[in-house]
Amino acid sequence: MKKYLFVAAAALVLTGCPQRPPEQPEAPVTITPVTPEETTPVPHQPEPPTSEPVPQPPKIQSFNWLGSVQPLIAQMLKADGVTPGSVLLLDSVKNNTNGSLQTGKATAALHKALGANQTFTVVPQAQLTSAKQTLGLSAEDSLGSRSKAIGLARIVNAQYVLYSDASGDVKSPQLDMQLMLVQTGEIIWSGNGAVKR
Repeated sequence: MKKYLFVAAAALVLTGCPQRPPEQPEAPVTITPVTPEETTPVPHQPEPPTSEPVPQPPKIQSFNWLGSVQPLIAQMLKADGVTPGSVLLLDSVKNNTNGSLQTGKATAALHKALGANQTFTVVPQAQLTSAKQTLGLSAEDSLGSRSKAIGLARIVNAQYVLYSDASGDVKSPQLDMQLMLVQTGEIIWSGNGAVKR
């Protein structure tokens, strides 16, 4: 048996082992993804709505606030119970009309009209804001309730509070004013008049 092995080994050596050629490195293969064709239909884009004209904003009414408040202030200063040299707390004008009204201009006109006379000392805005914060009110809080106004007037040592509001139709509002004595809560004067253009 050894003999057969030897012969087989010799036959292999003599015939030689088939050699494989050395492997060549292959170039990298680039794979490109195939996108499937869309089979779903593209939804129909609705036409944009036709544009409508933008409505014009309401015109802001222009009023002569100073000319409107001066006659009322003149009446108030002649009222019984008004003590010259007193401190007055001026509440901002409230809008009780049926539309939008620039009440800030009305309040500024009241400040100007009261500042032109020597009867009252009007509480300055900075002091009023500070007093509102003391009561826990925001600086923009209008003194809607009489109790708020009296509490605030006592903090700033005011003897009087002047309430004002514009009422009626926004195109021709009516200005109503009331002067209240802080100590008693009594209304010692009230007046009204049409707001001039």
